[in-house]
Amino acid sequence: MAVRPELMEILACPKCKQAVQLAEDGQSICCPACRLRFPVRDDIPVMLIDEATPLEP
Repeated sequence: MAVRPELMEILACPKCKQAVQLAEDGQSICCPACRLRFPVRDDIPVMLIDEATPLEP
């Protein structure tokens, strides 16, 4: 099971407060504005800045 669409509608980047997108592989959530990737563990998004990694170009 992946992150629910209803949850994706209300999630925002904790750094810039912009909308986020589910990555194609479903294993992370990306913020295009900050270029950060947040992990998804056990179908739960980990929206902590300390857990984020930079998006690859």
